[in-house]
Amino acid sequence: MSLRALIVQRIRNHGPLTTAAFMDLALYHQTLGYYTRAPRRTGRAGDFYTSVDVGPQFGALLATQLDEMHRLLAATGSPTFDLVEVGAGNGQLGRDLLDAAQTTYPELYTATRLTLVETSAAARAAQPATLGRHRARLTASSAAMPDQVCGAILANELLDALPTHAVTMTSEGLREIYIDLAGDRFVERIGPLSCPELAAYLARLDVALAAGWRGEVNLAAADWVRRAARRLQRGFVVLIDYGHTAGELYSGPHDGSTLTTFRRHLVGSNGDDPYQRGGPAWLAHPGEQDITSHVDLTTLRAVAEEEGLEVLGLTDQSHFLLGLGALNETDSGTDPDGVEAVRHRLALKTLLVPGGLGSTHKVMLLGKQVGTPALRGCSFNPRTAESHA
Repeated sequence: MSLRALIVQRIRNHGPLTTAAFMDLALYHQTLGYYTRAPRRTGRAGDFYTSVDVGPQFGALLATQLDEMHRLLAATGSPTFDLVEVGAGNGQLGRDLLDAAQTTYPELYTATRLTLVETSAAARAAQPATLGRHRARLTASSAAMPDQVCGAILANELLDALPTHAVTMTSEGLREIYIDLAGDRFVERIGPLSCPELAAYLARLDVALAAGWRGEVNLAAADWVRRAARRLQRGFVVLIDYGHTAGELYSGPHDGSTLTTFRRHLVGSNGDDPYQRGGPAWLAHPGEQDITSHVDLTTLRAVAEEEGLEVLGLTDQSHFLLGLGALNETDSGTDPDGVEAVRHRLALKTLLVPGGLGSTHKVMLLGKQVGTPALRGCSFNPRTAESHA
């Protein structure tokens, strides 16, 4: 049975699905979900690019930040460094981090105990081969976070793909958007809220929602931050994702849903799905395309602080990587005009350019029982950089 047929059957038997339930099936069904069926979904042969796919430069710069975090913990008696990447895929970022650590930060490399957390069994099976010579650093490969972490928990473009609820403001108040059927076609229906937490979530933000407004409430992202905070005994959480403050997310240009799909490097395409032509693109091709929504940074920050984490920094990816020395990154090749050197410069440009990965992606750095250190990733000052230009 196809995933579409399975979802159709479930709706007929049990009624309309919340968007969160639909996303959970489309992305994470045990055997038919988008992320569970294949070891890799990104890069040229996949459906979309991430910072990791641009080249090893992202991992190398991130290793600079992790080295600083390791040194801060080591100075106060933590000899080992748990590095837990959640949503690790086939381990490509882990490999890039360890490549850089082995070459540039040997103490970090020796101390690292790597755990790759990934729900896809196919991706987990590919991790040892991807890590190659770094396999000995891999402590665990699992579908769930370890219970105790002393080091750093890293989530790169994870929270945007967690199942989210869709809601809308009507003349009768806040309502939820469900997925129902019209024949074999998926359609949206408006109904009562599936749980009181949705209204409570928006009430805490104190945002004014006009009639006709629609958007997402990602309870799963907030829950993930809670779990990460409770598993972290001492150390840091690094969140990298595209998102906005609540004031931005629930008004202005985002008034109309941020649910987006990526398939074959096209955004929001459903033209070749015979069931969904003319309908919302994210309902097309269940199990065959990514579905994402923008992250609410205000709620993530509030939840982190409620759970005892310190917010050590919030910046965009461009400034984060510049703070880590991106402008000083040079290719190791001898020919500055050679092919590899040009590729290296183009990769850095892709990571830093405004309007692309550099500005759309935000970085939130959280700490627990580490004080309030001024981390290098939050050190870039545009005015200082201009004065030295």
